[in-house]
Amino acid sequence: METRSSLRPPMVDARDGRRARSIATRDKIVAALLQLVRDGDVAPSAVRVAETAGVGLRTVFRHFDEMDTLYREMSEAVESQVMPMVLKPFEAADWRERVREMAARRVGIYETIMPYRISASVKRFQSDFLMQGYYRQLQLERTSLHAILPQSVIDDAPIASAIEVSISFQCWRRLRHDQGLTVEAARAVIETLLDAVLARIAD
Repeated sequence: METRSSLRPPMVDARDGRRARSIATRDKIVAALLQLVRDGDVAPSAVRVAETAGVGLRTVFRHFDEMDTLYREMSEAVESQVMPMVLKPFEAADWRERVREMAARRVGIYETIMPYRISASVKRFQSDFLMQGYYRQLQLERTSLHAILPQSVIDDAPIASAIEVSISFQCWRRLRHDQGLTVEAARAVIETLLDAVLARIAD
């Protein structure tokens, strides 16, 4: 026979419910920042983030002590989205074809991250975290390129730098954002620049 206590519904820890709501609210705030930046607001205020998330301004600052912390969350979200593309093994065996493959791959990555990189670049002069992230991205672009270049090409500083600039985010941003080229037109420019540099390298 069941006792009275066995008929009672299980107790739900109130702390678990609060924690779940807190996580959901935090996710809404991060999603709001991502949406605003993706839609063209490169430096959204905390007020706009709160309005878009549907929460109070105090709630934004309760979850994120400062906008720097919120941008850190944005960076982590974007990084998790593009890292599978960054880490994908190359199909080509020849180093020249690998550079071309890297350039084509970066087009997709840059298109994904462009609004967020522009936003972070605007704010980086007010944020040590974003400034460090900026230089970390530059270093990542260089080291990943050097990993597939022959040492003789790396040692030729002007040529190595020309390749690096041709397939850099800064070059892509200038073509797409400043010059207003379509993806295909910008891609054609990158390929032209890269082919011109590679043609100067003796086999």
